[in-house]
Amino acid sequence: MSGFTLGLILIGALVLAALVAYNAWTSRRNTPRRPLASAAAPDPAEAARQEPTLDAGRQEPAFDAAPPPLPVPERRPGLDALIDVLAPIALEAPASGEAALAALPPTRRAGTKPFAVEGLNEGTQQWETPRPGQRYGGFQAGVQLANRVGALNEIEYSEFVMKAQAFADAVNGTPDFPEMLDEVARARELDQFASAHDAQLSFTLRARNAAWSPGYVQQHASRLGFVAGALPGRMVLPASTAGAPPLLGLSFDSQAAMADDPEQSALRQVTLSLDVPQVERGEQPFARMREAATALATGMDGVVTDDNGQPIQPEALDVIGRDLEQLYDTLEARDLGAGSPLARRLFS
Repeated sequence: MSGFTLGLILIGALVLAALVAYNAWTSRRNTPRRPLASAAAPDPAEAARQEPTLDAGRQEPAFDAAPPPLPVPERRPGLDALIDVLAPIALEAPASGEAALAALPPTRRAGTKPFAVEGLNEGTQQWETPRPGQRYGGFQAGVQLANRVGALNEIEYSEFVMKAQAFADAVNGTPDFPEMLDEVARARELDQFASAHDAQLSFTLRARNAAWSPGYVQQHASRLGFVAGALPGRMVLPASTAGAPPLLGLSFDSQAAMADDPEQSALRQVTLSLDVPQVERGEQPFARMREAATALATGMDGVVTDDNGQPIQPEALDVIGRDLEQLYDTLEARDLGAGSPLARRLFS
């Protein structure tokens, strides 16, 4: 065999070896990473029982922090003139809770705005949602001035009047409605304020190399305190108060989560989100969002980017943090502090 022929054989062998190595590398890169068998991601039932373990007062994720004490359920807010149209209803005689409940309309909305009726409890002298076995010396009907759908309009106000009047007639009461044009103008002003101060932040975490399986994402997120959400492909970081909205959301492709074999599904990005007006300032949600993004990026070999796919630098996050502090101050000055019952209603 000549040297030339031997050289060709060696070159061919090297090319073949390179192709095999490249194909193996490509296959490995495209195979989604799976959770470790010794620490598999919890199923939804197990995840729902977990407590968050991120410590808001620390700069590093506290993976092994002890679960917090069981929180006291939060009292639901009532009607408030700050964000509701209120129509007092004077009664000819006190009415029972049973009569009030029977008189309520079948739907609790006027158009796209929440509608409610409260009674003045004769025993406690507190406004409350009518209850059986109680007696009420008066009522008030209310409709919300604005929400994320927009401001209360004339048609919705008219529907509110019809529902409140029907309730008043059923309990032998006389309503006193405020002037429609004044309330609609107030609704527009509140809606303008809310629209200018409604912040919903999101980071996108993208895979640098190998894709992730849903279980792999769930495994890493659960270490930070995230639990299964109500929808496929969504996890949440619960608040420290029972009944409060979650601090953060983590979402990925719902089709991948519902696949026959989710571990064969390849995810190349997940989204971390914060609904600023819904979460109390004291929970330090943005700091915890940064911690979670950093921990997930490090653990899953990813990079944190904006909506355009550009990496987010720490300096940019510092600017966002300062802007959020100003936003919190503005909301509190309007008596609509982030995470407060009124803010949750307005920004919903």
